[in-house]
Amino acid sequence: MKPIRKFMISPKLPEKLKPLKDLTYNLRWSWSHSIIELFRRLDSDLWEKCNHNPLLMLGLVDQHVLESAVNDEGFMSHLEGAYDFHQSRIDTGSSWFAQTHTNEPDILIAYFSAEFGLTECMSIFAGGLGVLAGDYLKSASNLGIPLVGIGLLYQQGYFHQNINEAGWQQEVYRENDFYNLPLQGVQTEDGTPLKITIPFPERDVFAQIWKVEVGRVTLYLLDTNISENLPEDRSITYQLYGGDSEMRIKQEIVLGIGGFRTLEALHLQPTMFHMNEGHSAFLSLELIRCLMKKHNLHFAEAREIAPIGLILTVHTPVPAGHDYFSKDLMHRYFSAYAKEIRITWSEFMALGRINPRDQDEQFCMTILALKLSHCCNGVSKLHGKVTRGMFKDLWPGVPVDEIPIGHVTNGVHFRSWISIEMNLLYNRYLGPRWQEEPGDKSVWEKTGNIPREELWRTHERRRERLVAFVRQKLRSRLERLGASRTEIEDADEVLDPEVLTIGFARRFATYKRATLILQDPERLSKILNHPRYPVQIIFAGKAHPRDDEGKKLIQQIVNLAKRDEFKRKIVFIEDYDMSAARYLVQGSDLWLNTPRRLMEASGTSGMKASANGALNLSILDGWWDEAYDPTFGWAIMNREEYEEYNDSAYQDKEESENIYDLLEQEIVPIFYDRGVDRLPRRWVDKMKNSIANLCYFFNTNRMILEYTDKFYMPASRKYKKFISNDFSDAKNLISWKSRIENYWPKLKIESIKSDNLMNFMVFDEIQFQAVIHLGELTPDDVLVEICMGQVDARDKIISPEFTKMTPLESLGNGRYTFEGSSAPCSKSGQHGFTIRVLPYHPYLSSKFMPGYILWAQNI
Repeated sequence: MKPIRKFMISPKLPEKLKPLKDLTYNLRWSWSHSIIELFRRLDSDLWEKCNHNPLLMLGLVDQHVLESAVNDEGFMSHLEGAYDFHQSRIDTGSSWFAQTHTNEPDILIAYFSAEFGLTECMSIFAGGLGVLAGDYLKSASNLGIPLVGIGLLYQQGYFHQNINEAGWQQEVYRENDFYNLPLQGVQTEDGTPLKITIPFPERDVFAQIWKVEVGRVTLYLLDTNISENLPEDRSITYQLYGGDSEMRIKQEIVLGIGGFRTLEALHLQPTMFHMNEGHSAFLSLELIRCLMKKHNLHFAEAREIAPIGLILTVHTPVPAGHDYFSKDLMHRYFSAYAKEIRITWSEFMALGRINPRDQDEQFCMTILALKLSHCCNGVSKLHGKVTRGMFKDLWPGVPVDEIPIGHVTNGVHFRSWISIEMNLLYNRYLGPRWQEEPGDKSVWEKTGNIPREELWRTHERRRERLVAFVRQKLRSRLERLGASRTEIEDADEVLDPEVLTIGFARRFATYKRATLILQDPERLSKILNHPRYPVQIIFAGKAHPRDDEGKKLIQQIVNLAKRDEFKRKIVFIEDYDMSAARYLVQGSDLWLNTPRRLMEASGTSGMKASANGALNLSILDGWWDEAYDPTFGWAIMNREEYEEYNDSAYQDKEESENIYDLLEQEIVPIFYDRGVDRLPRRWVDKMKNSIANLCYFFNTNRMILEYTDKFYMPASRKYKKFISNDFSDAKNLISWKSRIENYWPKLKIESIKSDNLMNFMVFDEIQFQAVIHLGELTPDDVLVEICMGQVDARDKIISPEFTKMTPLESLGNGRYTFEGSSAPCSKSGQHGFTIRVLPYHPYLSSKFMPGYILWAQNI
């Protein structure tokens, strides 16, 4: 039966405990050990049963417990202190941004993401992308960055994982009870729920808006599971990454277009829109449509203005990870939209294609975002390089290294991941600034002050807690499967809290190669079961519901762990979530990462582990490629890419053997090299080196400051300037681009003169002159550059250096002489040069206009 009316029942809190409710509804509690301990004091077992959900817990806790808390002086003192500190940390006036950017009050960043991993009780994320987005919001709060998040509120979220007796992953979906989660519905002035309208073919779709307070930052989430919608539309926000490609395009319309309209309904006017991956790229079209409608602009004008306010972060290093939609599907959902923004269907589809003239090419969300963004970046230095290679065809003629895709290396929010024991240790020896200013290198240099014994004993306590947690998880699984009492009791003997423990936890995609360390079971058995120096491995992670190959990897691990020689040495824990992740990164001694090189964009779990004192053993990919140093970790092989072999089996064999070699010859001996005090001094010194050299950089505070300084502030200022003065700057740029498009084909580099190229020495400069026919263009419209560097065996200039040439004189008839000198030759050997001409305008967002570059031919 259905209710005729619905209403809310709230927990009945004594008056003096009302501050608990304020703490509950702001997710700052999720990174505050003090507030978490406050809830634990009420009922520790209930806190665990509620999956660390304080709102649900307050609704279930015994009323007598609440009444007793009021009369507990210790509890009330704890509550008062935690609440006062919380209030001081949500005051924006004292934040870094407010103190640093006092004269820029109108800056606002809108951060769009398909998933946000903020806390385990709010299941609206699947993995690393969402956890990164959650950490990002938390650091934005810490710094007081004027930022709002935009996402989707999934009724079921991502699946829970059960492993059956055969070791096969089974997906279990549980519905989120929004009214028992720390979020609130946004209301209009008359108290009704705020809803927005999104145009769909032959109908409108409605979305209700919810908000989550994340410290100083607000996250707005869209929910289509409301009565105004048709059943098929209510299901749009039902599952994260569920359904087929049509469901995916619906979700991305709601996220991008609906998210933009949410900001309008809230009367928020962002100066910058940050797309965390291409899922929200349709917001770029909505921004164009909005500019056209509000300011009576043509599409071409709005298309020049919109990118100034858009930035894209790409996370996926493989083509299959990007969203592509068929032309039929796009036509169904966007044919009317193309008419509304007054462009032809061919022009519309071209926005999402690398080759606009290829009618068979599918529409790619990442291509759309790249074409309509002010700037784009990968999430590590190596990933930036990989991304430039993936999308090089968008900039024909541009050297891959110069393609305008940069990188901002990911980080993690330490206070969400560092254990309470390490937290206290850092407070004692580093001082409290590590919490508020983790990007300050001088703070982490104090790691040398931490006594070896204290660091080691602190870490040992976390390993003991990890082993206890794994045993409990294993018992729960066996009980669910109906195992015998003997099997269940045996779970208490799995793992050893004093043994070298390897952690491996991540999404079970095949390229991540979770089973690489299992390639030679016989050799692995000798390592794990060494009579004096044993080792144990804990695995965790989920495979995508439709990824059977990933599920087979899980099954292989689970079944191997049943063998006698591995029964107490290898464990797979099911239903990996943020809570399990914390136990693993806080308690593992060695963090293992084995992706096929160039396929791991970043890999933030290793950063979380290192902040807790674990050492990393990883392929040189993602973050580890730029972080690795032998004084605080190990590299598997040495950046080999195996292109000449094209044999993944050979690669796996080589790299797995290298893992065994490192374990046998270096890692295990160092871990068990103990003095009379049983302290592994060399291991602990590596732990201290790891903390001191990695933590100051691989954190989200440093990351968001980099985004702010490099992108948010410059682009926001430029965007505000562009939309002022009746868009005069934008219209000037459009007029200039029209001239470039009309006259560029007539450009010609007629002649080049240089110094005598014989007998040049290292550090010499070479003088050049070039005559260039610009036709109707002027020297102010172009950038002329000398490109010079060493020449390789394929007769290509490698690592070129570019220097600008300046106009010398006009020769008439559109012909000009340019002159310049090369950069000093820093190396001996064979060198070469060429000259190129690029369009130039001070308002171009990038040095390159795709398709417009003129290189000198043989003259």
